[in-house]
Amino acid sequence: MTKKIFAALLMMSLLLSGCADDSVAVDDSPKTAQASPVAKNIPNFSAKTITGETVTNEIFAAKKISIVNIWGTFCPPCIGEMPELGEMARSLPADAQIIGLVCDASENSVQIQKALQITQEARADFVNIIPDEQLLKFMEGVEAVPTTIFVNSKGEVVGKAVIGADVAAYKDELEKLLGN
Repeated sequence: MTKKIFAALLMMSLLLSGCADDSVAVDDSPKTAQASPVAKNIPNFSAKTITGETVTNEIFAAKKISIVNIWGTFCPPCIGEMPELGEMARSLPADAQIIGLVCDASENSVQIQKALQITQEARADFVNIIPDEQLLKFMEGVEAVPTTIFVNSKGEVVGKAVIGADVAAYKDELEKLLGN
């Protein structure tokens, strides 16, 4: 399956299961998942950021805990929490970072420009990655966005995933994982 087809299928799946149209009654309250919706380890990857830099899974080695926010440019709750995520990123302890994973962006897609605009307007200056094939496969279990997971310096998914926009829950889980 080509990367573009897979990305389109993933985006359709996320659209159907998360970030519903406001006219549809849904329970959009954030939930802390008991199990992670993704694999236990970040795969080896080499991808671009929305600003064009190349990143690999080594990005996780620099910090004790990385907060990985899986979001989409089509998702109002994802966009709505960006200013708060930007503020959080600026106030994190030295051993933590936020990384965005833009689920609906692919190389040369219009979503890259949209993601850039969203993050710039929100002052969300943390790294946002355009998923490569390995990261797309990693995200197969994500049913709704935003979904936020926590990754240690070895690239292992740790703690509990938070499904829905809930920056307070991200902070609580981070404190637990850092042992604060």
